Amino acid sequence: MPQRAPLIIGVRHFSPACARLVVQRIAELRPRHVLIEGPADFNTRLGELALPHKLPLAIYSYFSAADDAIERRASWSPFALHSPEWQAMQAARVCGAQLRFIDLPAWHDAFAHIMNRYDDDAPDAAEAYEDALCRAMAIDGRDALWDHLFEAELAPDELSARLDAHFANLRAGDPGSPGNQAREAMMARHVAWAMHQDDGPVLVVCGGYHAPALAALWRTIPAADCASEPATPLPPDAPGLRYGSYLVPYHFKRLDAYDGYASGMSSPAWYEWAWTLGLAGAGKELLRTVLARLRAKKLPASTADVIAIHSRAMGLARMRAHPTPLRSDWLDALAGSLVSQALDVPLPWTYRGRVRAGTDAALVEVMAVLADDAVGELAPGTPQPPLVAAVDVELAALGIVIPSQVTIDLLDPAQRPRSRALHRLALLDIPGIVRTAGPKLALGRGQQETWDVRAPLEQRAALIEAATYGATLHDAARARLEEILRQRPAGGSRIGAITGALNRAAFAGLADVSERLLDELHDAIGQEAHFGELGTPMQVLFALYRHGDALGVSGSAVLQTAIGAAFDRALWLAEAAGGVAPMEQNAHIGTYSAIAMLVREARAAMLPGVEGLRALAVCRRVAASMDAAPVSRGAALGLVLASDADPDAGALASDLLASLPPALVGDALAGLLALARQSLCDDARFVKALDALVRALDDADFVLAMPAMRAAFTWLPTQERGALAVDVLKLNDAGHRSQRSLTGPLAVAPELLARHDALERAATLRLAIWGIAP
Repeated sequence: MPQRAPLIIGVRHFSPACARLVVQRIAELRPRHVLIEGPADFNTRLGELALPHKLPLAIYSYFSAADDAIERRASWSPFALHSPEWQAMQAARVCGAQLRFIDLPAWHDAFAHIMNRYDDDAPDAAEAYEDALCRAMAIDGRDALWDHLFEAELAPDELSARLDAHFANLRAGDPGSPGNQAREAMMARHVAWAMHQDDGPVLVVCGGYHAPALAALWRTIPAADCASEPATPLPPDAPGLRYGSYLVPYHFKRLDAYDGYASGMSSPAWYEWAWTLGLAGAGKELLRTVLARLRAKKLPASTADVIAIHSRAMGLARMRAHPTPLRSDWLDALAGSLVSQALDVPLPWTYRGRVRAGTDAALVEVMAVLADDAVGELAPGTPQPPLVAAVDVELAALGIVIPSQVTIDLLDPAQRPRSRALHRLALLDIPGIVRTAGPKLALGRGQQETWDVRAPLEQRAALIEAATYGATLHDAARARLEEILRQRPAGGSRIGAITGALNRAAFAGLADVSERLLDELHDAIGQEAHFGELGTPMQVLFALYRHGDALGVSGSAVLQTAIGAAFDRALWLAEAAGGVAPMEQNAHIGTYSAIAMLVREARAAMLPGVEGLRALAVCRRVAASMDAAPVSRGAALGLVLASDADPDAGALASDLLASLPPALVGDALAGLLALARQSLCDDARFVKALDALVRALDDADFVLAMPAMRAAFTWLPTQERGALAVDVLKLNDAGHRSQRSLTGPLAVAPELLARHDALERAATLRLAIWGIAP
């Protein structure tokens, strides 16, 4: 008798109970077609999944948009030994069924915001239903609820009935998100096609949220659409488009719902024990492993604790009507036996997410045991993207052996390719490639760097995943760099991010950043709103431009564009009126210093985009503006005095300081000394005027002026500060005294002495008014 409807088994991903049900139903039904929620683009390569891999593993799918687009996405479809999907594949092969993945490719638009295929993207209503069920049954957490309802080694028919009822209530007729609707339409077409073949039973394994929808949806597919197997949709063809899927090693840390994979089953080690050993065996293994770990960590775990944990777990299981203790029973027993003090945070298995701060140390170790550190491994011969082989060949050609310590002299042309290759791998965030020593800036003078090169288990997976950026190490690193440059750091400077990325590009030898990126760089710099954010970037960009010849970036077009744009933007922002906060003054002065450096270099040799005369004109206007911040006026005047050998430099600086209120003198002085310290400190008239200015301050003004003036003198190197001290002593007929009398540390700050002296005088005056003191 022909099958009237497919057998659709809704599952929770990574549930051993669901995996057992799937295996049993396939063995009973011996279906002709086994259809599994999974990426349909992998159907032509299902044989790769039959290779002798070590689980867990995942199908990694990536999508990289055309060169003129920004979008890049990736998604994983992970499998563990206890995954219903994985066990369905094994059982289907045993019974000779035709096996198909029936979901959209993971690079499809339906997965644009989903990092893992088995994140069912259930709406808030579904979560509210489970939360209400937890409250009604007095159960802490949805994971404990699932265990209580389904993981207690139920009879297959009872388990099947419970699952159907649970998922029907979970879906509750909801149409689903647009992404889920697109996925379910694809799955329904596959189901209808298999049923149309009428050559044997059809069994479907899918996420429980999708099961109720598929049961109705497949019947709505027109017969004309069932004549041939549904084609896997492809993205529109475009230059530079990259997409595809590959197997990658996975690990339990990423699978664990508490630490990585948000839709996974928490505590993957427990569920794998439950699959391989049964619930009773899983409990024994949990107790043994936890106690061994606690003892290794020098945490209390005595024989008496073992007895107490076992007795408590058995008691909790009986109280909760569990024939055999479940995961939550063992965990609650561990907490009750090992934790003797009140907890300020919930038990870590009652919520999703990382373990919260303040959790008892013993419970942290318990969660680490349940997450485990099992790492998958691909079978030899598993196809991999071109980037993996390209990296292996390039490292071998460069003589970089893994593992090893690699020391590189950046001045040696023969060694620079080794540095570039390692920097490109670091740019791609490949694990095991760690730079332990070396310069921060990619300049070309006397540099040596050291690398610690290892091959951790996750390295191969990271290389496969990096294939989304390109087929060669150079192309992949360049694409990754462009992605970094497009990112807008939260709370950080966009131009600062660009500078850091370009510095990394210099180390990696990536001067050929695409022409399209030049306009983006120019626009990003033009949007910078803070004058002080431009100083360090201009200095770094110029250093790369002038001295990056050893690393292949000297004089590159991208650096010319960035320097010219930053210089232009800095001059525009320099004339903006407004104050400068004390914590921003150093950065503000740093930008003027960078402008001065570029003006100086432009005089010595042509520097595209840098107009020295324009910069001097802007600085003269800022120095004369009463609306400009004192630190800006001082730095602007300092830049002008340092650029032009003006015999009246000392007088001009003195006039500026004399025109300011005492509390603001130090701010202007900081700008002057930072930009023109050499000409001003050697000018006797300036030193004399500055000394007279300080001596003319009364106690109140001295208290106001001293903090900022003291900070201003920190711009002078120690030797120059000592020379200035000698000049001041001579001005005050104290040349016979040591410099230490002015430059040595004081037990009490002078402004503090002046403040207390002023307070004492005020108190004495008040007492005199009251007639208490003369």
